[in-house]
Amino acid sequence: MTKWVYRFGAEGNEGRSDMRDLLGGKGANLGEMAQIGLPVPPGFTLTTEVCTAFYRNERQYPDGLHQQVADALAAVERATGLGFGDPERPLLVSVRSGARVSMPGMMDTVLNLGLNDTTVEGLAHGSQDPRFAWDSYRRFVQMFASVVLGVSHHNFEEIIDDAKTEHGVSDDTELSAAHWQEVVAAYKELVERETGAAFPQDPHDQLWAAIGAVFGSWMNPRANTYRRLHDIPADWGTAVNVQAMVFGNMGEDCATGVCFTRDPSTGENIFYGEYLINAQGEDVVAGIRTPQPMAEGRAKPGELSMERRLPGAYGELLAVRERLERHYRDMQDIEFTVQQNRLYVLQTRTGKRTTAAALRIAIEMAQAGMITEEEALTRIQPTSLDQLLHPALDPKAERHAIARGLPASPGAAGGAIYFSADEVEARAAKDEATILVRIETSPEDVHGIHAARGVLTTR
Repeated sequence: MTKWVYRFGAEGNEGRSDMRDLLGGKGANLGEMAQIGLPVPPGFTLTTEVCTAFYRNERQYPDGLHQQVADALAAVERATGLGFGDPERPLLVSVRSGARVSMPGMMDTVLNLGLNDTTVEGLAHGSQDPRFAWDSYRRFVQMFASVVLGVSHHNFEEIIDDAKTEHGVSDDTELSAAHWQEVVAAYKELVERETGAAFPQDPHDQLWAAIGAVFGSWMNPRANTYRRLHDIPADWGTAVNVQAMVFGNMGEDCATGVCFTRDPSTGENIFYGEYLINAQGEDVVAGIRTPQPMAEGRAKPGELSMERRLPGAYGELLAVRERLERHYRDMQDIEFTVQQNRLYVLQTRTGKRTTAAALRIAIEMAQAGMITEEEALTRIQPTSLDQLLHPALDPKAERHAIARGLPASPGAAGGAIYFSADEVEARAAKDEATILVRIETSPEDVHGIHAARGVLTTR
């Protein structure tokens, strides 16, 4: 029988980093990190071959897949001591995509899967923190409804904004358990109104719906655009990773973040990244709260670095940083969560970087003996050298600055301002220089970002 599912961190690690064509980059690296003993929450990967079969057979799953998923899920239950759908000690999982090459933000993710009106009470009792449990439930309802059921996420944000206004608070973290219960009830009413059906309560139905949505997102418009721009074949497919949840939103000794083993803009050998206390992964990139720097040396006045706030977890992360960079022999992009001062690594991948950073990293790694001089040369993509030739402001020219921000890419740009990705794409097709201005960018803007001369966001 064909093996469709590979486990990691639970009763054996079946994947390795050289299996990315089969397991996708994320699944292969999760298996590799578990193999070398890093703190990876247990889970399993549905292979890219499942995706190929899914589309070949008109979105039907291959024979044997359901049983292999059930067996792998049971192994995760045994590893965690929790039960999927258990009303007293519920196991919650994340369901994430994982193509063989990184496609950040282009496909879908569902977190906190397994929560319903019964298991949320078990989570509240087991954690002794009802606020955390109901916060997790509202996150799940919003994400599942947006990704799987097609309900616009803006509708959910309006409900939260109304709740904060009603209760006189400005930050999500100030809402209580009772407030989140009200939000969940409003969310479920919205879902039923928009879809004509009640929000699904069976965790197994939730799981298979989420798996189908992630496989389905391989062919969504933004993923198709990204593949076209980066010459990624559609028949490669994506893997799906199902992993036990760990929680960065359980209190003040919890956090989540994204970091690079070196500065991706300059290549400087310094720990670079951002984190948020009492948050989950999407909060870091959503712009709702302002992330804080990892290293104390990068903290500005008024900022509280992870190094100072969570020194124990930060020390563990420094050791992980060193180990991963030496293991993969390249700069890494790491996602992590801290739950009650305990560090978990959720992902590592080769970090994207500017050409200037790539040059510096390659030279310094060769000098340190981590790679050979020949390998250093191959680390610089010829097509990326044009970054060094991007337009730049004349350093001697007189300037009248009207605003300041954080640069995300090299060079300077000018053009007419537009507030819609579609409008930018249409104007650019007529050879007009455009600047895309947004409150914040999202994966749906990828076509406009590609067409614009520059992108400006307010957060």
